[in-house]
Amino acid sequence: MKKVLIPTKLDKVVKQILEEKGFTVVQDKDTPLADLAKANADANVMIVRSEKVPAEIIDLLPSLQLVVRAGAGFDNIDTKYARRKNIDVMNTPGANSNAVAEEVVAMILAAYRKLVPADISTRAGKWEKSKFMGHELTGKTLGILGLGHIGRLLAKRVSGFEVTVLGFDPVISKSFADSIGVKLCTVEEIFSQADIISLHIPENDATRGMVNEKLLSLIKPGAMIVNCARAGIVDEEALRKAKAEKELIYCNDVYKKDAEGEKTIADVADVMAPHLGANTYEANFVAARRAAEQTVDYFEQGITTCVVNKGVPDGLNPEYQQLAGTLAKLAKCAHGANNPFNKIEASFYGNLHGFAKWMLAPICAGVSSDFDPFMDNKDAQNFLDGRGIKFVNRDVDDSKKYGESITIDLADAKGGLVSVRGTLTENKMMIARLNDFDNLYLDPHGYNVFFEYEDKPGVIAKLSGILSISGINISDIRAPQFKSGETARSLAVIKTDTEVSDELLAKMADSANAISAFKFNC
Repeated sequence: MKKVLIPTKLDKVVKQILEEKGFTVVQDKDTPLADLAKANADANVMIVRSEKVPAEIIDLLPSLQLVVRAGAGFDNIDTKYARRKNIDVMNTPGANSNAVAEEVVAMILAAYRKLVPADISTRAGKWEKSKFMGHELTGKTLGILGLGHIGRLLAKRVSGFEVTVLGFDPVISKSFADSIGVKLCTVEEIFSQADIISLHIPENDATRGMVNEKLLSLIKPGAMIVNCARAGIVDEEALRKAKAEKELIYCNDVYKKDAEGEKTIADVADVMAPHLGANTYEANFVAARRAAEQTVDYFEQGITTCVVNKGVPDGLNPEYQQLAGTLAKLAKCAHGANNPFNKIEASFYGNLHGFAKWMLAPICAGVSSDFDPFMDNKDAQNFLDGRGIKFVNRDVDDSKKYGESITIDLADAKGGLVSVRGTLTENKMMIARLNDFDNLYLDPHGYNVFFEYEDKPGVIAKLSGILSISGINISDIRAPQFKSGETARSLAVIKTDTEVSDELLAKMADSANAISAFKFNC
Protein backbone atom coordinates (compact mmCIF):
# COMPACT_ATOMS: atom_id res chain seq x y z
CA MET A 1 0.00 0.00 0.00
CA LYS A 2 1.44 3.37 -1.07
CA LYS A 3 1.41 6.39 1.22
CA VAL A 4 0.70 9.87 -0.17
CA LEU A 5 1.70 13.06 1.64
CA ILE A 6 -0.22 16.24 0.71
CA PRO A 7 1.19 19.28 2.54
CA THR A 8 -1.15 21.75 0.85
CA LYS A 9 -4.78 22.79 0.52
CA LEU A 10 -6.25 20.79 -2.33
CA ASP A 11 -9.83 19.90 -3.14
CA LYS A 12 -11.04 16.85 -1.19
CA VAL A 13 -11.43 14.94 -4.46
CA VAL A 14 -7.69 14.15 -4.36
CA LYS A 15 -8.02 12.24 -1.11
CA GLN A 16 -11.26 10.60 -2.18
CA ILE A 17 -9.83 9.18 -5.41
CA LEU A 18 -6.61 7.98 -3.82
CA GLU A 19 -8.25 6.30 -0.84
CA GLU A 20 -10.74 4.54 -3.10
CA LYS A 21 -7.73 3.03 -4.87
CA GLY A 22 -6.16 1.84 -1.61
CA PHE A 23 -3.64 4.61 -1.01
CA THR A 24 -3.02 5.89 2.51
CA VAL A 25 -3.36 9.69 2.43
CA VAL A 26 -2.01 12.23 4.91
CA GLN A 27 -3.18 15.75 4.10
CA ASP A 28 -2.00 18.57 6.35
CA LYS A 29 -1.67 22.15 5.14
CA ASP A 30 -0.75 23.65 8.51
CA THR A 31 2.28 21.71 9.74
CA PRO A 32 5.63 22.96 8.37
CA LEU A 33 6.70 20.74 5.49
CA ALA A 34 9.98 19.65 7.10
CA ASP A 35 8.17 18.52 10.25
CA LEU A 36 5.49 16.78 8.22
CA ALA A 37 8.12 14.97 6.16
CA LYS A 38 9.97 13.79 9.26
CA ALA A 39 6.73 12.43 10.70
CA ASN A 40 5.90 10.63 7.44
CA ALA A 41 9.29 9.42 6.28
CA ASP A 42 7.65 6.34 4.76
CA ALA A 43 5.68 8.39 2.21
CA ASN A 44 6.01 7.15 -1.37
CA VAL A 45 4.30 10.14 -3.02
CA MET A 46 4.08 13.85 -2.29
CA ILE A 47 1.53 16.12 -3.97
CA VAL A 48 2.22 19.86 -3.73
CA ARG A 49 1.13 23.14 -5.21
CA SER A 50 3.57 26.04 -4.70
CA GLU A 51 5.34 24.52 -1.68
CA LYS A 52 9.13 24.41 -2.05
CA VAL A 53 10.58 20.92 -2.38
CA PRO A 54 14.38 21.33 -2.18
CA ALA A 55 16.97 18.61 -1.72
CA GLU A 56 16.70 18.93 2.06
CA ILE A 57 13.02 17.94 1.99
CA ILE A 58 13.64 15.12 -0.47
CA ASP A 59 16.31 13.69 1.83
CA LEU A 60 13.75 13.48 4.65
CA LEU A 61 11.66 11.06 2.55
CA PRO A 62 13.83 8.01 1.77
CA SER A 63 10.87 6.02 0.36
CA LEU A 64 9.78 8.79 -2.02
CA GLN A 65 9.14 7.63 -5.59
CA LEU A 66 6.98 10.41 -7.04
CA VAL A 67 6.39 14.13 -6.52
CA VAL A 68 3.31 15.57 -8.22
CA ARG A 69 2.95 19.30 -8.79
CA ALA A 70 -0.79 20.03 -8.92
CA GLY A 71 -0.31 22.68 -11.58
CA ALA A 72 1.88 23.42 -14.58
CA GLY A 73 5.00 25.17 -13.27
CA PHE A 74 7.43 23.01 -11.31
CA ASP A 75 10.35 25.31 -10.54
CA ASN A 76 9.48 25.02 -6.84
CA ILE A 77 10.81 21.44 -6.96
CA ASP A 78 14.47 20.47 -7.26
CA THR A 79 13.86 18.21 -10.24
CA LYS A 80 17.54 17.48 -10.88
CA TYR A 81 18.15 16.30 -7.33
CA ALA A 82 14.97 14.23 -7.53
CA ARG A 83 16.26 12.58 -10.72
CA ARG A 84 19.54 11.83 -8.97
CA LYS A 85 17.53 10.05 -6.28
CA ASN A 86 15.54 8.19 -8.97
CA ILE A 87 12.38 10.11 -8.06
CA ASP A 88 9.99 11.12 -10.82
CA VAL A 89 8.50 14.61 -10.76
CA MET A 90 5.17 15.07 -12.50
CA ASN A 91 3.02 18.11 -13.22
CA THR A 92 -0.62 18.43 -14.29
CA PRO A 93 -0.38 20.56 -17.43
CA GLY A 94 -3.52 22.45 -18.36
CA ALA A 95 -5.26 22.01 -15.02
CA ASN A 96 -4.90 25.69 -14.13
CA SER A 97 -4.75 27.08 -17.65
CA ASN A 98 -8.26 28.48 -17.93
CA ALA A 99 -8.02 30.16 -14.52
CA VAL A 100 -4.78 31.92 -15.53
CA ALA A 101 -6.13 32.92 -18.94
CA GLU A 102 -9.22 34.46 -17.34
CA GLU A 103 -7.06 36.29 -14.79
CA VAL A 104 -5.10 37.88 -17.63
CA VAL A 105 -8.32 39.15 -19.19
CA ALA A 106 -9.44 40.44 -15.79
CA MET A 107 -6.16 42.27 -15.27
CA ILE A 108 -6.27 43.84 -18.73
CA LEU A 109 -9.80 45.12 -18.19
CA ALA A 110 -9.08 46.28 -14.64
CA ALA A 111 -6.00 48.20 -15.78
CA TYR A 112 -7.64 49.69 -18.89
CA ARG A 113 -10.70 50.84 -16.93
CA LYS A 114 -8.74 51.77 -13.77
CA LEU A 115 -11.11 49.73 -11.64
CA VAL A 116 -8.82 49.34 -8.62
CA PRO A 117 -8.18 53.06 -7.95
CA ALA A 118 -11.77 53.88 -8.96
CA ASP A 119 -13.09 51.46 -6.35
CA ILE A 120 -10.86 52.94 -3.64
CA SER A 121 -11.87 56.48 -4.56
CA THR A 122 -15.59 55.75 -4.69
CA ARG A 123 -15.54 53.89 -1.36
CA ALA A 124 -13.96 56.99 0.12
CA GLY A 125 -17.04 59.00 -0.92
CA LYS A 126 -15.39 60.74 -3.84
CA TRP A 127 -16.78 61.17 -7.34
CA GLU A 128 -13.72 61.44 -9.60
CA LYS A 129 -15.26 60.19 -12.82
CA SER A 130 -13.08 62.30 -15.11
CA LYS A 131 -9.94 61.10 -13.33
CA PHE A 132 -10.56 57.52 -14.37
CA MET A 133 -10.86 57.90 -18.14
CA GLY A 134 -9.88 54.50 -19.59
CA HIS A 135 -9.38 52.46 -22.74
CA GLU A 136 -11.35 49.76 -24.52
CA LEU A 137 -9.93 46.33 -25.22
CA THR A 138 -11.93 45.93 -28.42
CA GLY A 139 -9.84 46.46 -31.54
CA LYS A 140 -6.47 46.33 -29.80
CA THR A 141 -3.48 44.14 -30.76
CA LEU A 142 -2.57 41.51 -28.18
CA GLY A 143 0.82 39.82 -28.27
CA ILE A 144 1.18 36.45 -26.51
CA LEU A 145 4.64 35.11 -25.71
CA GLY A 146 4.20 31.36 -25.35
CA LEU A 147 1.36 29.45 -26.98
CA GLY A 148 1.06 26.59 -24.52
CA HIS A 149 -2.20 25.70 -22.77
CA ILE A 150 -2.58 29.17 -21.22
CA GLY A 151 -1.53 31.16 -24.27
CA ARG A 152 -3.94 29.28 -26.52
CA LEU A 153 -6.83 29.70 -24.10
CA LEU A 154 -6.08 33.40 -23.77
CA ALA A 155 -6.29 33.77 -27.54
CA LYS A 156 -9.66 32.03 -27.45
CA ARG A 157 -10.99 34.06 -24.50
CA VAL A 158 -10.21 37.45 -26.09
CA SER A 159 -11.67 36.53 -29.47
CA GLY A 160 -14.98 38.12 -28.50
CA PHE A 161 -13.26 41.49 -28.13
CA GLU A 162 -12.31 41.50 -31.82
CA VAL A 163 -8.60 41.88 -31.08
CA THR A 164 -5.72 41.08 -33.38
CA VAL A 165 -3.62 38.36 -31.76
CA LEU A 166 0.10 38.01 -32.40
CA GLY A 167 1.97 35.05 -30.96
CA PHE A 168 5.47 33.75 -30.43
CA ASP A 169 6.29 30.13 -29.74
CA PRO A 170 9.34 28.31 -31.15
CA VAL A 171 7.57 24.96 -31.49
CA ILE A 172 4.21 25.99 -32.91
CA SER A 173 3.65 25.67 -36.66
CA LYS A 174 2.14 28.46 -38.74
CA SER A 175 -0.77 26.24 -39.75
CA PHE A 176 -1.64 25.51 -36.12
CA ALA A 177 -1.32 29.18 -35.18
CA ASP A 178 -3.62 30.09 -38.05
CA SER A 179 -6.17 27.55 -36.81
CA ILE A 180 -6.42 29.30 -33.42
CA GLY A 181 -6.52 32.79 -34.90
CA VAL A 182 -2.95 33.78 -34.04
CA LYS A 183 -0.39 35.35 -36.34
CA LEU A 184 3.09 34.01 -35.61
CA CYS A 185 5.69 36.73 -35.10
CA THR A 186 9.12 37.22 -33.63
CA VAL A 187 9.44 38.52 -30.09
CA GLU A 188 10.75 41.80 -31.48
CA GLU A 189 7.73 42.17 -33.79
CA ILE A 190 5.35 41.61 -30.89
CA PHE A 191 7.05 44.21 -28.73
CA SER A 192 7.02 46.78 -31.52
CA GLN A 193 3.44 46.17 -32.69
CA ALA A 194 1.29 45.05 -29.75
CA ASP A 195 -0.83 47.27 -27.51
CA ILE A 196 -0.86 44.55 -24.85
CA ILE A 197 1.82 41.89 -24.26
CA SER A 198 1.04 38.86 -22.10
CA LEU A 199 3.87 36.60 -20.92
CA HIS A 200 3.34 32.84 -20.81
CA ILE A 201 6.83 31.36 -21.00
CA PRO A 202 8.81 29.41 -18.38
CA GLU A 203 11.69 30.93 -16.47
CA ASN A 204 14.98 29.26 -17.33
CA ASP A 205 18.50 30.18 -18.40
CA ALA A 206 17.26 31.17 -21.84
CA THR A 207 14.34 33.36 -20.70
CA ARG A 208 15.60 34.89 -17.45
CA GLY A 209 15.71 38.68 -17.93
CA MET A 210 14.32 38.24 -21.44
CA VAL A 211 12.14 41.36 -21.19
CA ASN A 212 15.11 43.70 -21.05
CA GLU A 213 16.08 47.21 -22.06
CA LYS A 214 16.57 46.22 -25.70
CA LEU A 215 13.09 44.72 -26.05
CA LEU A 216 11.43 47.48 -24.08
CA SER A 217 13.00 50.09 -26.35
CA LEU A 218 10.75 48.70 -29.12
CA ILE A 219 7.48 48.94 -27.21
CA LYS A 220 4.73 51.45 -28.01
CA PRO A 221 4.18 54.36 -25.61
CA GLY A 222 1.26 53.53 -23.31
CA ALA A 223 1.42 49.78 -24.05
CA MET A 224 0.58 47.20 -21.40
CA ILE A 225 2.57 44.21 -20.17
CA VAL A 226 0.89 41.43 -18.17
CA ASN A 227 3.10 38.99 -16.30
CA CYS A 228 1.30 35.96 -14.92
CA ALA A 229 4.21 33.65 -15.78
CA ARG A 230 7.39 34.06 -13.69
CA ALA A 231 8.99 37.10 -12.09
CA GLY A 232 12.48 36.45 -13.41
CA ILE A 233 11.44 36.86 -17.04
CA VAL A 234 11.28 40.63 -16.58
CA ASP A 235 14.27 42.85 -15.86
CA GLU A 236 12.70 45.10 -13.20
CA GLU A 237 15.18 47.95 -13.59
CA ALA A 238 14.73 48.02 -17.35
CA LEU A 239 10.94 47.98 -16.87
CA ARG A 240 11.13 50.78 -14.32
CA LYS A 241 13.07 52.94 -16.76
CA ALA A 242 10.78 52.15 -19.71
CA LYS A 243 7.65 52.85 -17.66
CA ALA A 244 8.90 56.31 -16.77
CA GLU A 245 9.82 57.09 -20.37
CA LYS A 246 6.81 55.55 -22.16
CA GLU A 247 4.07 55.55 -19.50
CA LEU A 248 3.65 51.82 -19.76
CA ILE A 249 0.94 49.88 -17.91
CA TYR A 250 2.17 46.88 -15.97
CA CYS A 251 0.05 44.11 -14.41
CA ASN A 252 1.77 41.54 -12.23
CA ASP A 253 0.85 38.34 -10.39
CA VAL A 254 4.28 36.75 -9.85
CA TYR A 255 7.18 37.56 -7.54
CA LYS A 256 10.67 36.47 -6.67
CA LYS A 257 9.23 35.00 -3.49
CA ASP A 258 5.60 34.11 -2.89
CA ALA A 259 5.31 35.36 0.67
CA GLU A 260 4.32 38.32 2.80
CA GLY A 261 6.51 41.39 2.67
CA GLU A 262 7.32 44.33 0.46
CA LYS A 263 7.44 43.66 -3.26
CA THR A 264 10.21 45.22 -5.32
CA ILE A 265 7.85 45.65 -8.26
CA ALA A 266 5.22 47.60 -6.27
CA ASP A 267 6.30 51.02 -7.55
CA VAL A 268 6.03 49.81 -11.17
CA ALA A 269 2.86 47.72 -11.15
CA ASP A 270 -0.54 49.28 -11.88
CA VAL A 271 -2.37 46.09 -10.87
CA MET A 272 -0.91 43.52 -8.48
CA ALA A 273 -2.27 40.22 -7.17
CA PRO A 274 -0.77 37.59 -4.81
CA HIS A 275 -0.19 34.88 -7.42
CA LEU A 276 -3.90 34.26 -7.91
CA GLY A 277 -3.62 32.72 -11.38
CA ALA A 278 -4.66 29.21 -10.36
CA ASN A 279 -6.63 30.31 -7.32
CA THR A 280 -10.14 29.33 -8.36
CA TYR A 281 -12.35 26.59 -6.97
CA GLU A 282 -12.64 25.09 -10.43
CA ALA A 283 -8.87 25.04 -11.04
CA ASN A 284 -8.22 23.62 -7.58
CA PHE A 285 -10.69 20.82 -8.25
CA VAL A 286 -9.24 19.98 -11.67
CA ALA A 287 -5.64 20.08 -10.42
CA ALA A 288 -6.52 17.89 -7.42
CA ARG A 289 -8.39 15.38 -9.57
CA ARG A 290 -5.62 15.15 -12.16
CA ALA A 291 -2.92 14.83 -9.50
CA ALA A 292 -4.81 11.90 -7.99
CA GLU A 293 -5.60 10.26 -11.34
CA GLN A 294 -2.02 10.59 -12.58
CA THR A 295 -0.71 9.11 -9.33
CA VAL A 296 -3.02 6.12 -9.70
CA ASP A 297 -2.10 5.65 -13.37
CA TYR A 298 1.62 5.93 -12.53
CA PHE A 299 1.53 3.03 -10.07
CA GLU A 300 -1.17 0.89 -11.67
CA GLN A 301 -0.27 1.26 -15.34
CA GLY A 302 3.23 2.74 -15.35
CA ILE A 303 2.06 5.86 -17.21
CA THR A 304 4.78 8.53 -17.10
CA THR A 305 3.52 10.94 -19.75
CA CYS A 306 3.58 13.97 -17.45
CA VAL A 307 6.94 13.24 -15.79
CA VAL A 308 9.01 16.41 -16.28
CA ASN A 309 12.41 15.18 -15.11
CA LYS A 310 12.72 12.05 -17.18
CA GLY A 311 16.22 10.75 -17.53
CA VAL A 312 14.89 8.99 -20.60
CA PRO A 313 12.18 10.32 -22.94
CA ASP A 314 9.38 8.14 -24.22
CA GLY A 315 10.57 6.05 -27.15
CA LEU A 316 14.27 5.89 -26.17
CA ASN A 317 15.80 2.73 -24.74
CA PRO A 318 17.94 3.93 -21.78
CA GLU A 319 20.61 1.44 -22.81
CA TYR A 320 21.47 3.79 -25.68
CA GLN A 321 22.29 6.55 -23.20
CA GLN A 322 24.59 4.14 -21.39
CA LEU A 323 26.09 3.24 -24.75
CA ALA A 324 26.78 6.92 -25.54
CA GLY A 325 28.51 7.37 -22.19
CA THR A 326 30.54 4.17 -22.61
CA LEU A 327 31.67 5.15 -26.12
CA ALA A 328 32.73 8.57 -24.86
CA LYS A 329 34.65 7.02 -21.95
CA LEU A 330 36.37 4.56 -24.29
CA ALA A 331 37.29 7.37 -26.69
CA LYS A 332 38.77 9.37 -23.81
CA CYS A 333 40.83 6.37 -22.65
CA ALA A 334 42.06 5.81 -26.20
CA HIS A 335 42.90 9.49 -26.59
CA GLY A 336 44.85 9.49 -23.35
CA ALA A 337 43.73 10.39 -19.84
CA ASN A 338 46.05 13.40 -19.70
CA ASN A 339 45.65 14.54 -23.30
CA PRO A 340 43.29 17.52 -23.74
CA PHE A 341 40.70 17.64 -26.52
CA ASN A 342 38.69 20.55 -27.84
CA LYS A 343 35.94 18.95 -29.90
CA ILE A 344 33.39 16.15 -29.58
CA GLU A 345 31.60 15.10 -32.74
CA ALA A 346 28.76 12.61 -32.59
CA SER A 347 26.63 10.77 -35.12
CA PHE A 348 23.34 9.23 -34.06
CA TYR A 349 22.02 6.85 -36.66
CA GLY A 350 18.46 5.68 -37.28
CA ASN A 351 15.81 6.82 -34.82
CA LEU A 352 18.51 7.86 -32.35
CA HIS A 353 19.07 11.09 -34.28
CA GLY A 354 15.85 12.49 -32.81
CA PHE A 355 17.13 11.84 -29.28
CA ALA A 356 20.50 13.56 -29.68
CA LYS A 357 19.99 16.10 -26.90
CA TRP A 358 19.32 13.29 -24.43
CA MET A 359 22.77 11.85 -25.19
CA LEU A 360 24.87 14.91 -24.35
CA ALA A 361 24.80 14.48 -20.57
CA PRO A 362 25.95 10.83 -20.62
CA ILE A 363 28.64 11.77 -23.15
CA CYS A 364 29.92 14.47 -20.78
CA ALA A 365 29.85 11.99 -17.91
CA GLY A 366 31.83 9.58 -20.09
CA VAL A 367 34.65 12.01 -20.84
CA SER A 368 34.79 13.56 -17.37
CA SER A 369 34.20 12.11 -13.92
CA ASP A 370 33.52 15.68 -12.76
CA PHE A 371 30.19 15.74 -14.60
CA ASP A 372 27.09 14.37 -12.88
CA PRO A 373 25.28 12.06 -15.34
CA PHE A 374 21.93 13.07 -13.84
CA MET A 375 22.33 16.65 -15.06
CA ASP A 376 20.44 17.71 -18.17
CA ASN A 377 21.30 18.81 -21.69
CA LYS A 378 21.72 22.48 -20.77
CA ASP A 379 24.01 21.62 -17.88
CA ALA A 380 26.04 19.46 -20.24
CA GLN A 381 26.34 22.22 -22.83
CA ASN A 382 27.36 24.71 -20.13
CA PHE A 383 29.91 22.20 -18.87
CA LEU A 384 31.48 21.93 -22.33
CA ASP A 385 31.30 25.67 -23.03
CA GLY A 386 33.06 26.36 -19.74
CA ARG A 387 35.94 24.14 -20.86
CA GLY A 388 36.19 25.42 -24.41
CA ILE A 389 34.99 22.14 -25.91
CA LYS A 390 32.82 22.30 -29.01
CA PHE A 391 30.07 19.72 -29.50
CA VAL A 392 28.89 18.87 -33.02
CA ASN A 393 25.83 16.74 -33.72
CA ARG A 394 26.58 15.62 -37.25
CA ASP A 395 24.04 14.97 -39.96
CA VAL A 396 23.94 11.25 -40.67
CA ASP A 397 23.71 9.14 -43.78
CA ASP A 398 21.39 6.26 -42.94
CA SER A 399 22.12 4.67 -46.30
CA LYS A 400 25.24 3.27 -44.58
CA LYS A 401 22.80 0.97 -42.78
CA TYR A 402 24.44 1.24 -39.39
CA GLY A 403 21.01 0.75 -37.81
CA GLU A 404 20.55 2.25 -34.36
CA SER A 405 24.18 3.06 -33.67
CA ILE A 406 26.32 5.89 -32.29
CA THR A 407 29.71 7.24 -33.32
CA ILE A 408 31.72 9.44 -30.93
CA ASP A 409 34.85 11.29 -32.07
CA LEU A 410 37.28 13.21 -29.86
CA ALA A 411 39.60 15.68 -31.57
CA ASP A 412 42.40 17.89 -30.28
CA ALA A 413 44.00 21.09 -31.53
CA LYS A 414 47.03 19.20 -32.87
CA GLY A 415 44.98 17.09 -35.28
CA GLY A 416 44.71 14.04 -33.07
CA LEU A 417 41.49 12.08 -33.45
CA VAL A 418 39.88 9.07 -31.81
CA SER A 419 36.69 7.61 -33.26
CA VAL A 420 34.50 4.92 -31.72
CA ARG A 421 31.24 3.40 -32.97
CA GLY A 422 28.87 1.11 -31.10
CA THR A 423 25.36 -0.25 -30.99
CA LEU A 424 23.12 -2.59 -29.03
CA THR A 425 22.87 -6.27 -29.89
CA GLU A 426 20.20 -8.23 -28.04
CA ASN A 427 19.96 -5.19 -25.76
CA LYS A 428 23.65 -5.45 -24.87
CA MET A 429 26.36 -2.92 -25.73
CA MET A 430 28.72 -3.79 -28.54
CA ILE A 431 31.71 -1.77 -29.72
CA ALA A 432 31.77 -2.15 -33.50
CA ARG A 433 34.77 0.02 -34.41
CA LEU A 434 37.74 1.80 -32.85
CA ASN A 435 39.51 4.18 -35.22
CA ASP A 436 40.49 2.17 -38.34
CA PHE A 437 39.64 -1.18 -36.80
CA ASP A 438 36.23 -2.38 -37.97
CA ASN A 439 34.45 -5.61 -37.01
CA LEU A 440 35.63 -5.35 -33.42
CA TYR A 441 32.36 -6.71 -31.96
CA LEU A 442 33.47 -6.13 -28.38
CA ASP A 443 31.29 -6.35 -25.28
CA PRO A 444 32.93 -3.54 -23.26
CA HIS A 445 31.88 -4.80 -19.84
CA GLY A 446 34.64 -5.95 -17.53
CA TYR A 447 38.39 -5.37 -17.65
CA ASN A 448 39.87 -4.71 -21.08
CA VAL A 449 43.38 -3.90 -22.30
CA PHE A 450 44.01 -2.50 -25.80
CA PHE A 451 47.23 -2.75 -27.82
CA GLU A 452 47.78 -1.37 -31.31
CA TYR A 453 50.90 -2.65 -33.07
CA GLU A 454 52.45 -3.32 -36.46
CA ASP A 455 50.99 -6.61 -37.61
CA LYS A 456 53.29 -9.54 -37.08
CA PRO A 457 52.86 -13.09 -35.78
CA GLY A 458 53.36 -14.08 -32.17
CA VAL A 459 52.30 -10.83 -30.49
CA ILE A 460 49.08 -12.16 -28.98
CA ALA A 461 50.99 -15.19 -27.67
CA LYS A 462 53.46 -12.87 -25.93
CA LEU A 463 50.66 -10.79 -24.39
CA SER A 464 48.71 -13.78 -23.18
CA GLY A 465 51.89 -15.37 -21.84
CA ILE A 466 52.66 -12.36 -19.66
CA LEU A 467 49.11 -12.45 -18.27
CA SER A 468 49.40 -16.18 -17.61
CA ILE A 469 52.66 -15.73 -15.67
CA SER A 470 50.92 -12.98 -13.66
CA GLY A 471 48.06 -15.31 -12.76
CA ILE A 472 45.46 -13.38 -14.75
CA ASN A 473 42.86 -15.31 -16.75
CA ILE A 474 41.72 -14.25 -20.22
CA SER A 475 37.98 -14.40 -20.91
CA ASP A 476 37.96 -12.99 -24.46
CA ILE A 477 40.27 -11.75 -27.20
CA ARG A 478 39.44 -9.56 -30.19
CA ALA A 479 42.10 -9.01 -32.86
CA PRO A 480 40.94 -7.04 -35.96
CA GLN A 481 43.47 -5.98 -38.58
CA PHE A 482 43.76 -2.86 -40.75
CA LYS A 483 45.69 -2.78 -44.04
CA SER A 484 46.69 0.28 -46.04
CA GLY A 485 48.89 -0.51 -49.02
CA GLU A 486 51.91 -2.48 -47.82
CA THR A 487 51.33 -1.53 -44.19
CA ALA A 488 49.24 -3.60 -41.81
CA ARG A 489 48.37 -2.87 -38.19
CA SER A 490 46.57 -4.98 -35.64
CA LEU A 491 44.54 -4.25 -32.56
CA ALA A 492 44.51 -6.74 -29.71
CA VAL A 493 41.75 -6.31 -27.13
CA ILE A 494 42.08 -8.72 -24.24
CA LYS A 495 39.36 -9.10 -21.61
CA THR A 496 40.64 -10.32 -18.24
CA ASP A 497 39.04 -11.53 -15.03
CA THR A 498 40.88 -8.96 -12.88
CA GLU A 499 42.22 -5.47 -13.54
CA VAL A 500 45.64 -5.20 -15.15
CA SER A 501 48.00 -2.91 -13.23
CA ASP A 502 49.67 0.06 -14.91
CA GLU A 503 53.06 -1.62 -14.49
CA LEU A 504 51.87 -4.83 -16.14
CA LEU A 505 50.22 -2.87 -18.96
CA ALA A 506 53.52 -1.11 -19.66
CA LYS A 507 55.38 -4.44 -19.66
CA MET A 508 52.91 -5.93 -22.13
CA ALA A 509 53.06 -2.85 -24.38
CA ASP A 510 56.85 -3.06 -24.42
CA SER A 511 56.79 -6.75 -25.35
CA ALA A 512 54.46 -6.00 -28.29
CA ASN A 513 56.39 -2.89 -29.32
CA ALA A 514 52.93 -1.28 -29.22
CA ILE A 515 52.10 1.94 -31.03
CA SER A 516 49.59 2.62 -28.26
CA ALA A 517 48.24 0.82 -25.23
CA PHE A 518 45.57 1.57 -22.69
CA LYS A 519 43.12 -0.15 -20.38
CA PHE A 520 39.39 0.31 -20.18
CA ASN A 521 37.18 -0.84 -17.33
CA CYS A 522 33.42 -0.79 -17.72
